[in-house]
Amino acid sequence: MTARHRPDIVLVLTDQHRADVSAREGFPLDTTPFLDELGRSGAWFDRAYTTSPLCCPARTSLMTGRFPSAHRVTQNPARPLAVRGTDLFGEARAAGYATAMIGKNHTYLDASSVDHWVEFMHDGQVTTPSKALNKEFDKWLAALRHRTHETPTPFPVEAQNPHRIVDEALAWAAGVPEDRPFLLTVSIPEPHNPYQVPEPYFSLFPEESLPPTRTGADVLEGKSFPWRYLRGLGERAVADYEGAIAPSRSNYFGMLRLIDDELRRLLTGLEGRHRVRERVVVATADHGDFVGEYGLVRKGAEIPDILARVPLVVSGDAVRPTGGPRPEHVSLADLMPTLCEAMGRELPDGVQGRSLWPSLTGRPGPAEEFDSVYVEQGMGGLPYGPEDVADQMPGLIFDGPDGEPRWDELNAATQSGRRRKVRSGDWTLYADIVGDFRLYNLREDPLELVDRWPDPAAAGERVRLLSLLAVWQMRAEDPLPTVPGGYRLKRAPRNHLAPYRPSGGKGQSS
Repeated sequence: MTARHRPDIVLVLTDQHRADVSAREGFPLDTTPFLDELGRSGAWFDRAYTTSPLCCPARTSLMTGRFPSAHRVTQNPARPLAVRGTDLFGEARAAGYATAMIGKNHTYLDASSVDHWVEFMHDGQVTTPSKALNKEFDKWLAALRHRTHETPTPFPVEAQNPHRIVDEALAWAAGVPEDRPFLLTVSIPEPHNPYQVPEPYFSLFPEESLPPTRTGADVLEGKSFPWRYLRGLGERAVADYEGAIAPSRSNYFGMLRLIDDELRRLLTGLEGRHRVRERVVVATADHGDFVGEYGLVRKGAEIPDILARVPLVVSGDAVRPTGGPRPEHVSLADLMPTLCEAMGRELPDGVQGRSLWPSLTGRPGPAEEFDSVYVEQGMGGLPYGPEDVADQMPGLIFDGPDGEPRWDELNAATQSGRRRKVRSGDWTLYADIVGDFRLYNLREDPLELVDRWPDPAAAGERVRLLSLLAVWQMRAEDPLPTVPGGYRLKRAPRNHLAPYRPSGGKGQSS
């Protein structure tokens, strides 16, 4: 691999970014015009999924190429306990890349993992910022306590996390010699709550202009306990929970446009390097947000498609443009092996994701490899029920002025038990630890309101997806540790299984 063909890699990660709220997916508001443009000139996936719809498990999977059941981070508090081999940054450093993590981390990583580290969270910069304006904004942001600000944010765009993160990224990149490639991770904490945005973005999508949600809280009666619990938790913490949904949505869509403009500024600022070096740009998110559907905001209840599916755009000199959405079913766990191959690295032990690099670059590979995708959720144990929260409400936190409550949607009640999801084509299967199985046709029923599991007409799909789930559960079993002196493990170089199926692929991947 020549110096020019060791591409710069720019990995942009947003937080709680729903996949379907963009014009490229048919949403009536133009929330991400630059990201849409980037997807049309490269590759975009409308069947890309998180490994788990909460921050730490998903982000750990992205960095390690491993599923939560293997890396063991199945809840956010388990962040420092990740079980892994070499991760994406370790492979990049071994390949001679300069490395930087700028923005939200929320994984086992720390400043020693990279050459350059500047950390932000939802309350602003983790280390004390140097500018007085930024200090004031961070103080204001923390005081929101993850709630919704129903008027324009009283600070300029320049104080917002996305703008400051891009400033930091451009400053660091400018100091990397052009003869050395870099891996730059730009991790933006928004559009995650607190829902707030300044002008001119606040007025871009006013409440009266918003498309109505397709569902309301009335459908929660037909949902399981975690869904109803999530709504009740919000109602305890917010005086007018229902009334706060519209301004939350308005802020959310405005923040998406702000992030999109900052992404444009980032890549424009890197054009000087791009004239000298090839690059790969990956833009994705850790999971989605209800954004008002089902009468809910944030996340937390099970693994519906609205939370599990994530935006994914890949652009670069070697990436073959496809215009429309790609057919592959893709996981966040696939990005680590894909980027390893882009850097010329073999997959390290323990990686479970599949490399997309041949497909992205127009080389032949087994199409059957990406005909399904798999998602996990739940910290283990038995699922909570109403009887388990009779005397308290896990997730209700009384830490505001005069004991005013706020709420954390990720808590023992919503994260208890274990759940699994498989998507293949138009169909998705849900299964949990106590034997609750559900089957949905996403083309006909994108919000998963009509369970087809008992439908005799869906019996063929029920068997097909159960078979896929069984295989995925074995694929997600941890191959670590490797045993010195033990049996030699047979591995496909890109973790492609399809060529080895009895009735699957027609030959080895390239």
